[in-house]
Amino acid sequence: MAECIRMPKMSDTMEYGIISRWIKQVGDKVVAGDILAEVDTDKATMELESYEDGTLLYVGVAERAAAKINDIIAIIGDPEEDINTLLVSTVAIDGDRPADTRIDLPLPIVDDQPVVPTAHIQSHLPLERSIASPLAKKIAQEKGYDLSQIQGSGEAGRIIKKDVIHFVPNRLDQFSISEQSTRTAYQDFPISAMRQKIAEVLTESKMNIPHFYLTVDINMNKLVEIRAELNQYASTKISINDLIIKATALALIQHPKVNAAWLTDKIRSYQYVHIGVAVAVEDGLMVPVVRFADQKPLVQISKTVKNLSKQAQQKKLTPKDYTGATFTISNLGMFGITSFSAIINPPAACILAIGAMQQIPIFKDDQVVPAHMLQLTLSCDHRVVDGHAGALFLATLKTLLEQPLSLLL
Repeated sequence: MAECIRMPKMSDTMEYGIISRWIKQVGDKVVAGDILAEVDTDKATMELESYEDGTLLYVGVAERAAAKINDIIAIIGDPEEDINTLLVSTVAIDGDRPADTRIDLPLPIVDDQPVVPTAHIQSHLPLERSIASPLAKKIAQEKGYDLSQIQGSGEAGRIIKKDVIHFVPNRLDQFSISEQSTRTAYQDFPISAMRQKIAEVLTESKMNIPHFYLTVDINMNKLVEIRAELNQYASTKISINDLIIKATALALIQHPKVNAAWLTDKIRSYQYVHIGVAVAVEDGLMVPVVRFADQKPLVQISKTVKNLSKQAQQKKLTPKDYTGATFTISNLGMFGITSFSAIINPPAACILAIGAMQQIPIFKDDQVVPAHMLQLTLSCDHRVVDGHAGALFLATLKTLLEQPLSLLL
């Protein structure tokens, strides 16, 4: 019996998914565990796994098209089966319809057409394609490109918009001044589901959450020394960020008012610490979670962060990996940013922004001495955290980082 593959709910806030790429094509053999497609959700690009053996008979959603949760996106079965009968019977039983008749969401533009699902894309239906999409032709004409020199990445080698945009001619000076003046001076990119969700969440956060900010300077001399000693014996390299995660987790245990969330009708104060660590990925930002960070030794924190960051880059995070944070850390120090204020990641009440460590002269015992100084900025939801509570938390965190032997206990 053929089986319908439906769009699964891949995150707690997901309403629809966009097929970014079909790994399997109509007519391909499929074994349970094979990856059928990559799906853009509001959180990440994730892999859609098959739980059936058979042949991919039907693809109901084109690449870069969207489908709501539970829409039929594919059918797997025996090549001799009549899938039209299955589709009709499915409609009769549960009122389901092909995905292209159900999407009513504002979607991004890819090439010349809005991203809307297309159904019944089957191998036995011949598809006549021109060498390039109309928009690709238009852009190539504006730029003065020869389409025969451009490699197409679309279906059957068709040249699409991104192929023209990313094409690099053999000679940069091949255009005359008059031709260069008519070339497009900007690039438009479609908005991914992840970027759309980031925009929605952060806009809502900044507009509806009363932010206030507290900044503290940390003398990191002792912590730098201890880190150097630890890394002589540790099975994995411990970073400054790992040490800050550990110190933050221990400080949060002492200050549960900061380790809290606004839940509309109540404030929830957590007795455990799940720290979200912001990670930059190709399409935006992911926040994988280090669970029970206060209970983990430094080496385990380091390994966990490295593993989660790698999975985020490879688009292999599961919902459990990026949900449930009680507090968030964002570190831009590696880019030379000395100080910044981060936007709160709801429902958590606070986020800690970490700048770059700088070696500067300071006064100590009436003498000028060098010091590794670090600036931390805590963004607080004033509905949950008052200035006094936030200041006490930062004072504890400062003590832990400046007297770091306590992190080893």
